[in-house]
Amino acid sequence: MRLDQYLSKAMGISRSQSRKLIASGQVTVDGQLCKAADFQLGENPQVTAQGKALVVKEFVYIMLHKPQGIVSASRDKRDKTVVDLVAKDFPRRELFPAGRLDKTSTGFVLLTDDGALAHRLLAPKRHVTKEYLVELDTPLTPEMIRGFEEGVTLADGQTMQPAQVSNPDPSRPCLVRVLLRQGVYHQIKRMFGVYGAGVNALHRTAIGGVALDPALEPGQWRELTREELEKLQRD
Repeated sequence: MRLDQYLSKAMGISRSQSRKLIASGQVTVDGQLCKAADFQLGENPQVTAQGKALVVKEFVYIMLHKPQGIVSASRDKRDKTVVDLVAKDFPRRELFPAGRLDKTSTGFVLLTDDGALAHRLLAPKRHVTKEYLVELDTPLTPEMIRGFEEGVTLADGQTMQPAQVSNPDPSRPCLVRVLLRQGVYHQIKRMFGVYGAGVNALHRTAIGGVALDPALEPGQWRELTREELEKLQRD
């Protein structure tokens, strides 16, 4: 990788800004001053700029607590997107959500620029589990539980894979936990709709065994830990 490209990725600045920084004599490579923007770096280079050591991350993995009213997209002409919430901290990254939540839904959205991982998490054959807390407008029934376990047939004739639904809090009969292993447009709302139940609120709590950090308020985010990333990579 060229030195100016490395600085651009590591510092989130443009290539032209990188070249100016290099030309000003503020960049060293393996302890030596370097003013050549096209200098080809070797493996595991020790690069500093303005006295600070730099590291290039090949990919970024972000756990975002999506608030209501935010669109799960990289860009949108009308609405603020999940990527907009982190853009100032990752200005040179082509981030996208690995899976979507409706505009009115909340919870865990994974933002990344690792297309291979996103494909693995979303591939229908891999059956990566997503967990949701759902507020219904009617109490959960044994019929719903059995139907989800057997695989709900939607109004359009499409049969869903078996899923799990349960009530985590007996004092709140309309609150249910749903575990899905596939992703179909408005799937949860359509599945409950078969039983005449409406969804008042939907919140994703986990992806592939990685739970949304309870310390994150709506709109807040943090990068995944190494352990969390490895867990997703194994799924």
